[in-house]
Amino acid sequence: MDLNPADAKLVDAIRAELGDDVLRPVSERYLEEPRNRFAGEIGLLALPRNVQDVAALVRLASGARVPVVPYGGGTGLVGGQIMTSGPAPLLISLERMTAIRAVYPTENVLIAEAGAVLEDVQAAAEAADRLFPLSLAAQGSCRIGGNLATNAGGVNVLRYGNARDLCLGLEAVLPSGEIWHGLSRLRKDNTGYDLRNLLIGSEGTLGIITAASLKLFPRPAEVGTAMFQVASPEAAIDLLALTRDLLGETVSSFELIHRQGLDFLTEVLPDVRQPFDTPPEWSVLIELGLAAGQTASERLEAVFAAAEPRGLVHDGVIAQSEAQRRAIWAVRERIPEANRLIGSVSSHDISVPISTIPEFIRQGAEAIGALGPFRINCFGHLGDGNLHYNVFPPKGQSRDAFDGHRKAVKNAVHDLVHAFDGSVSAEHGVGRLKVEDLERYGDPVKLQAMRGIKAALDPKGTMNPGAILKA
Repeated sequence: MDLNPADAKLVDAIRAELGDDVLRPVSERYLEEPRNRFAGEIGLLALPRNVQDVAALVRLASGARVPVVPYGGGTGLVGGQIMTSGPAPLLISLERMTAIRAVYPTENVLIAEAGAVLEDVQAAAEAADRLFPLSLAAQGSCRIGGNLATNAGGVNVLRYGNARDLCLGLEAVLPSGEIWHGLSRLRKDNTGYDLRNLLIGSEGTLGIITAASLKLFPRPAEVGTAMFQVASPEAAIDLLALTRDLLGETVSSFELIHRQGLDFLTEVLPDVRQPFDTPPEWSVLIELGLAAGQTASERLEAVFAAAEPRGLVHDGVIAQSEAQRRAIWAVRERIPEANRLIGSVSSHDISVPISTIPEFIRQGAEAIGALGPFRINCFGHLGDGNLHYNVFPPKGQSRDAFDGHRKAVKNAVHDLVHAFDGSVSAEHGVGRLKVEDLERYGDPVKLQAMRGIKAALDPKGTMNPGAILKA
């Protein structure tokens, strides 16, 4: 597609229609991403006040054939929020559109604008004595529109599902500049194609989400958290099955943690208090959410008592207070921060069938070991098969010295994931980082259908070009 750079003529058109309040200078934060792998093209930055502003901006950009890049909280890890090459784009940030438009506690529904920070959506639900369960390490800065555009996962997918599963309806601006008024609160609606689920996970390539109707849930009356040492990944999977047999759908999180992640905390974040004096080779973090009249600590003690004779666990810590619960979660939540401080050669957000995880870990270690003396930090959401499989240089060396190995490491991991019938993008999206991976591993029929959908909805190719599919 032949696209044009954002220029003075587009500036004049925007100001003529929307006034001087929408365009802003482009600061560095809009051109960077958390892992510093990409740098964005400098273009125009617009901060719309409402959906009508978004529609006008998209319509004007479409008419001028200028690329449009939607921007949420800037926390995405695959480069979907920045355009790295091509004509200077119009960057549309929804950070001014933060309203919680309505809460319907009896319906378990909340309607939020796309710029609302995830933590603020959670707080609005809590104020209505409800739970919005999407929970991510970046929840203090990521925005709900971006969460939906990438189909974010997080630590509660086991019980509540991905962002896709937490959305009933959307308001969105399509590539033509038309507004789709789809903020349904219905649980059942079989009136044709599901445009909502088409836009969720599309990373701004098919339109811009401006508001969402979100599912709420009753708040658990009792929350229990524990960290158990396990003998191996096989034992962790058996423990997951045992825990769910005993406690059913009350299990909201089941996280696998390797010793390497704990060693990284000791190395660069020594202020994080760890639950065990000697870091175990493998451990799991379990969280339960129970109804009134049930005691979470007793339930977790029962799990430990049933698992220990089977050799699945051999030590553990069960939180006895909210402070202890937060301390346990701090260990898990700060591992990604430690990873960034160490600096990975290559990071991978992957998923494989749960029962194959132990063999994948074994073969992964062999494949990476054959490439060099790397350190592997394998951790993540065991309950839904999503691992963060990150490869680091030897202790005392920087990732820059191993940049030449990055492609070989990535291909080794992703080839193995593909061999295990897994996905090379479990919850972070495709963005620009994994476009070639999608071409390499994706089903050709699916890719053909995706290109057809893109061409039908965005015939000019202006919406986030280069993300997900080759521009």
